[in-house]
Amino acid sequence: MNNRQYEDEAHTDPIGYRTGEGSEFHRAVHGAQPEQVGRSRAQTRQARAAVSRKKRGRVLGVVLGLIVVLIVAGGGFFVFDRLSGGPVAPDDFAAGAPGDSVVVRVHPGDTAQQIGVEAVEKGVVASADAFMGAAVQNADIASVQPGYYLLPSNIPASQAVDTLVDPSARVGSVVISEGRQLHDARDVNTDAVKKGIYTLLSEASCIDTTGSGTPTCISYEDFNAAGAVDDPSALGVPDWASDRVRGVPDRDRQLEGLIAAGSWDIDPTASAGDILRQLVSESAQTYEDTGILTAGADSGLDPYETLVAASLVERESLPADFSKVARVIVNRLAEPQKLEFDSTVNYSLDTTEVATTDADRATVTPWNTYAMEGLPATPIASPSVAAVEAVEAPADGDWLYFVTINQAGETLFTRNYDEHLANIGKVEDGFLESGR
Repeated sequence: MNNRQYEDEAHTDPIGYRTGEGSEFHRAVHGAQPEQVGRSRAQTRQARAAVSRKKRGRVLGVVLGLIVVLIVAGGGFFVFDRLSGGPVAPDDFAAGAPGDSVVVRVHPGDTAQQIGVEAVEKGVVASADAFMGAAVQNADIASVQPGYYLLPSNIPASQAVDTLVDPSARVGSVVISEGRQLHDARDVNTDAVKKGIYTLLSEASCIDTTGSGTPTCISYEDFNAAGAVDDPSALGVPDWASDRVRGVPDRDRQLEGLIAAGSWDIDPTASAGDILRQLVSESAQTYEDTGILTAGADSGLDPYETLVAASLVERESLPADFSKVARVIVNRLAEPQKLEFDSTVNYSLDTTEVATTDADRATVTPWNTYAMEGLPATPIASPSVAAVEAVEAPADGDWLYFVTINQAGETLFTRNYDEHLANIGKVEDGFLESGR
């Protein structure tokens, strides 16, 4: 039986009690309710109806309040329009001719909403909410990696998301391989040019913001000039390397080895100096994470010397022999005995070759370890983390000599010079002949 029936009728139970509201039974069970004396039944019904409407009004107010909270907590995708009583779309640019392209950065851990905020700041889209709304409808948004992206300005959010997820939009990405040098080097035998770090950075900096088909780039010369400043600390050189870097005899080479091998993202709109500062400072952290600051307890080398030795290990051997070549270096320095590494001769010449000529080996330079004792003035390349760790903890052994005997990289080690000469006799024909 519904409430309306209880309000309008007075019922009698089987033993004679009235059971409607206001009855003795109702008061006994539910407690006495205050009732105005002298009101008619119609007035009583009107008063109760008013109370019921008031209760329904409070419930409706609570529900509407919850709706508003949910709209705000949901990121503001829609704004409640009191006039129309329905949702309206967030601000968005209309389709049309886009503006010049701009670079938007995606930071590690960024959400689509955070990317949208930067896209608004750069003028790509009209609102972060519109970007977020488009992103949740594009499954490829999950594939976007941290880095820099070239996006047109003043475009609809859906177009911005479509452009962002296109791999061709990514800019400023550069891979520096192990053993790479700052400057270009020429292969003596093939005449092929191995691009140096400054060339790779220049290529990675190229962007076409106007759609003209002619990109603008930071030049190789700009990077070289930025890397040759007198104050190395301005380029992020760590304290453990700064004194040695200040003493480098060739300013153009002072950052050699201080930019670690790996995959990098650079801002193409930044200056050459800012880009180098980013790479050097972050590389210093990479090297420090290997334990380079304390490794001298085992190797006897300070952190910068460790980096120099690691660059020799990188250029002279394959990873399988890193720790053994590191031991040869440490043993020779302790004798003392010249290192006599052909890689140090090649470095001064900006060439690449397994062998060198007698004249080249006799030429005194700050790097030629045939012409002087000790380590070169700087690293001769960017060493891998594995090479650095090999110098930090060299293999156990008394070796003083090693020779690579074939193109496959097979290398023989010994402490005895006569045995070393015998090992040289095992070199494959032509492998150690100079192409000069």
